[in-house]
Amino acid sequence: MGGYNRKFQRFNQVVAQTSASLLALSCMSLLIPAAFKATASDKVLGTGVENLSHGTAIVLLAVYILYLLFQLKTHKTLYASANEEEETETPLLPLWLGIVLLFAVTVVVAFCAEFLVSSIEGLSASWGITHVFIGLVLLPIVGNAAEHVTAVSVAMKNKMDLAIGVAIGSSMQIALFVSPLMVIIGWGINPATPMTLFFGTFETAVMFISVLIVNYLIQDGESNWLEGVMLLSTYAIVAIAIFYLPEQQ
Repeated sequence: MGGYNRKFQRFNQVVAQTSASLLALSCMSLLIPAAFKATASDKVLGTGVENLSHGTAIVLLAVYILYLLFQLKTHKTLYASANEEEETETPLLPLWLGIVLLFAVTVVVAFCAEFLVSSIEGLSASWGITHVFIGLVLLPIVGNAAEHVTAVSVAMKNKMDLAIGVAIGSSMQIALFVSPLMVIIGWGINPATPMTLFFGTFETAVMFISVLIVNYLIQDGESNWLEGVMLLSTYAIVAIAIFYLPEQQ
């Protein structure tokens, strides 16, 4: 959408590449448990994958905290220079009201998410689609609709640093913060059946391919409409594959 009336759109290459490299790190954290499970013996497989996931989750959380330190303190001028290129806009709300609204909306979203998850069984049965397709395609589209709209709208205004920050930043937050945090929380709530970072061969391959093509397309520091088409095509192929992926017990 940003490139339909522009030949090129440029963005801060260093900032974008740093985020993409962190995504590659999170992708590695899924490849290693998959490789471990494929090569380890049955004797050490159960506890081995769990211990590997717990240690990896702690490392990823530490990396995310260090990334925040990198962004907000030690290299904040790098991110500030990227934002200075964008036109400044007057805030519509005072800071305190924005914080209150953010907290209130978070509570409402939590309740909505609970009802949404409880309706998956009925949706899967009535529509005849798998839980995997609902979880990997439908829920992310609905749940991240606000971020999608924001990224597209700012790209149309030629604010590509912000657009890439929203798009890659959201994925990086899930990969480096939310997923490891869920592993740690699951470890404490139910040690008997904890969550691990082993997501299966198909899911791991999809994430690897996605991170790979994003890294290829942002390494030159500029974008065009054909690169957008390639990204959308990748997503469409993945969605089709997930739609026909058999339900696993």
